[in-house]
Amino acid sequence: MTNPTYENVHNQFKLNGFHLDREDLCRVAYSFIKEGEDFEKPVGDFLLDWFDSRNFIEMQTSGTTGEPKTISVSKQAMVDSALATGDFFDLQPGNKALQCLPVKYVAGKMMLVRAMILGFDLEFVAPSSHPLDNVESEFDFVAMVPLQAQNSIPGLKKVKKMIVGGAAINNALEKQLLKLPTEVYETYGMTETITHIAARKLGEKAFTVLPNVTISYDDRNCLVIHAPRISPEVIITNDIVELVNENQFIFLGRMDNVINSGGIKLIPEQIEEKLAIKIHQRFFIASKPDHELGEKVVLVIEGEQQEFDNTLYESLDKYEKPKEVIFIPKFMETPTGKILRKETLK
Repeated sequence: MTNPTYENVHNQFKLNGFHLDREDLCRVAYSFIKEGEDFEKPVGDFLLDWFDSRNFIEMQTSGTTGEPKTISVSKQAMVDSALATGDFFDLQPGNKALQCLPVKYVAGKMMLVRAMILGFDLEFVAPSSHPLDNVESEFDFVAMVPLQAQNSIPGLKKVKKMIVGGAAINNALEKQLLKLPTEVYETYGMTETITHIAARKLGEKAFTVLPNVTISYDDRNCLVIHAPRISPEVIITNDIVELVNENQFIFLGRMDNVINSGGIKLIPEQIEEKLAIKIHQRFFIASKPDHELGEKVVLVIEGEQQEFDNTLYESLDKYEKPKEVIFIPKFMETPTGKILRKETLK
């Protein structure tokens, strides 16, 4: 196909084993909306939106970087994003792919778009936290959130390449995934960049940008993304990074999380990385107002109260050491499993 557009469906595209063209997909969409299961209805809605006369799709942002809002995204930009993903991960027409993400969010929508544009043989299952449980097939390409990846470890030997996004992969999960024969990548992106604009192969430190994306950083050391085929505006993030070169960056942490304790600026994500070997349940580093320091470092752990010995903090600098440990029975999180730090602490 020359220069795919959103009006075309690749002639090798299959959905649950059936070759479907544009007209077939519209019929499927109506039946999903009328008599489909709960998870099929949003797919029907999305397909009808995709094939309507407008050249854009309206989407909800996730709300991790601010209030959730509705944005308009160009359909051709979504096609260009799919093509960049195909190039970067060397995906081919006829590849078997799994759709196990909710189509309500951008990642689920984009998995469908990639399949229609790149010509995947797409198996489509209800989104769940154990997506491989009733699935027999072997897959060339799968996208999951970290919780799904965690719960799928025994079945991932059936998967050649997997991308994991929506929330960061913690050290413990990374160690488990590195033992598998599967090629696993953590992706970086947001709704505004139409899912990912960069990916990091597990075991490596740096994210590498996809084709047609260039990066820089601003005076806060926050990542600035130039992706003209995906967004007409330059995207300024709140993510503190170290630029390795014009195509690679190391993610250090979020500007919104930075703690100023006694005039020392601390990045919670860097402290968390040092503690991850010692603490086996979910946790995060945050701050509370403090009379002397302005802000004091606190360690927030999910679960029941427990005692830790003095070796817990041996890898930390003196300023990084938490002044208090708070136990919270259950963290608040986004639908993709990203911990909502400020809401949890409140």
